[in-house]
Amino acid sequence: MSVAAITVHPTSVAVIKYDQGVGRWEPNARGRLEQAALTLYIERGFEQTTVAEIAKRAGLTERTFFRHFADKREVLFWGAGLLQELVVSTVASAPDSVAPIDAVAAALEAAGAVLQERRESARQRQTIIVANAELQERELIKLASLASAITEALRERGVGEPAASLTGEVGIAVFKVAFERWVDETDHRDLSELIRESLDELKAVTAAR
Repeated sequence: MSVAAITVHPTSVAVIKYDQGVGRWEPNARGRLEQAALTLYIERGFEQTTVAEIAKRAGLTERTFFRHFADKREVLFWGAGLLQELVVSTVASAPDSVAPIDAVAAALEAAGAVLQERRESARQRQTIIVANAELQERELIKLASLASAITEALRERGVGEPAASLTGEVGIAVFKVAFERWVDETDHRDLSELIRESLDELKAVTAAR
């Protein structure tokens, strides 16, 4: 499973060939580099693509690439911190009367609303990650970090153990299932809707006698 990075640019990852006269310091360099990288990773494979090729496709320099990304993997993961901040802050700001699992659900739905605009690039990104064991491992680490952050946010709300850890892990499991359905489905339902539906299904299963 992969979760798309957050950014603000069009979702299309179609091949982009910029005119050589375009200024190298034109705004949205990060978005151009990300689109160029996704396209090349799909065309040639992640391992076969170089930073030089990404920069050239975007009409920028390698130096500009490294101003925005530490390496070519970071193109796929740089938004994880922003996503985590959103989730944690939403959990923290939930009313005291809200049950822990519902606070987490609201936070994940907020993240889903942000990712919704990037559905096509999320599909491209997942295809890239699924094809590479190293990227899959990095994705699992990212999800584990998000689960830990949710758990800590719940503890700060006064949720004890093991309830806080269980809720954090369950929340990420629900998100993972909903995300995979979202990138695979063709009926264009919102990610937030699928998160809520997946959680409701889990509640139904656990309540069954």
